[in-house]
Amino acid sequence: MDNEELMKVLRRAAIEGGRKIMEIYEADDFDVRAKSDDSPVTAADEAADAIISEHLRAAFPDIALVTEEQADSHDQTADRFLIVDPLDGTKEFIQRRGDFTVNIALVENGTPVFGVVYAPAKERLFYTRPDGQSVEETGDFDLETPGPTTEIHVSQPENGALRVVASKSHRDAATDAYIGKYACADMKSAGSSLKFCLVATGEADLYPRLGRTMEWDTAAGDAVLRGAGGQMVRFDDHAPFTYGKDGFANVFFIAYAPGVDLKPA
Repeated sequence: MDNEELMKVLRRAAIEGGRKIMEIYEADDFDVRAKSDDSPVTAADEAADAIISEHLRAAFPDIALVTEEQADSHDQTADRFLIVDPLDGTKEFIQRRGDFTVNIALVENGTPVFGVVYAPAKERLFYTRPDGQSVEETGDFDLETPGPTTEIHVSQPENGALRVVASKSHRDAATDAYIGKYACADMKSAGSSLKFCLVATGEADLYPRLGRTMEWDTAAGDAVLRGAGGQMVRFDDHAPFTYGKDGFANVFFIAYAPGVDLKPA
């Protein structure tokens, strides 16, 4: 598969999905339902999923596709697969806070190697170039012609004055206790996979997550972070974080800029 073509398709799919999400987001009202696990789902999740899935299946019919909104895709096992969260941060969407993203990634042998994170309400678009370097695009996000891009790189952290980002909707006492082990100069809260991107751009140094997530929540942000020089490890033993796990369920994790003196769990 040609990496240029891959990233062209992923970028376009994310932007088109994001545009549909914004149509619904800017409407006067929209329906919210509960899925079998009691998590919320909206028409925006489903409409974006349909658009993105159509693009990916047409372009890459031989690559397994895993997407949050299609439960029958969660039983697959593959060494190489595309993984999608069409609307990450549904709670942020429902509360009209803007911190939601479209996530699309390609995973190979347990590693997310290419990814796109699009935050349409924030007008921020991050992705890995075909050479693996992560960039942020600016401009009007034309479907055919990318705008100006800037390479992004993680920070050189100061362990005596770390900048930490944590979940806006899933913050808990355990997370606060772990963050308390560090000397923090700044604390941000953000929704969805934007937290990965804040570490990738050097706007934060550390993002610990002590809560339930799925691989579609993290793969694209992880790919962007890795392409910016960052790392993601398991929370319990700081071992490498891998994908393609049973049911695509994640363990707790830490995403960070190398140089952060990670504290034990």
